[in-house]
Amino acid sequence: MGNSFLELSYNNKILRDLVNKSKVVAFVDNILVRTETKEEHSEIVEEVLKRLEENDLYIKPEKYV
Repeated sequence: MGNSFLELSYNNKILRDLVNKSKVVAFVDNILVRTETKEEHSEIVEEVLKRLEENDLYIKPEKYV
């Protein structure tokens, strides 16, 4: 399992409430955001990015779509 399992567990921990609300799905190297409106999407993405930064985790801009 190694690092991949730990990364997934950590991502799920810091995003737990969003995962529980079915707004976010965290994979080992991807985080998917699903919402019904553009406004809600922007809010959730901002929250995810804030939490990642607070935990010294960062995304690769080339992976962001």
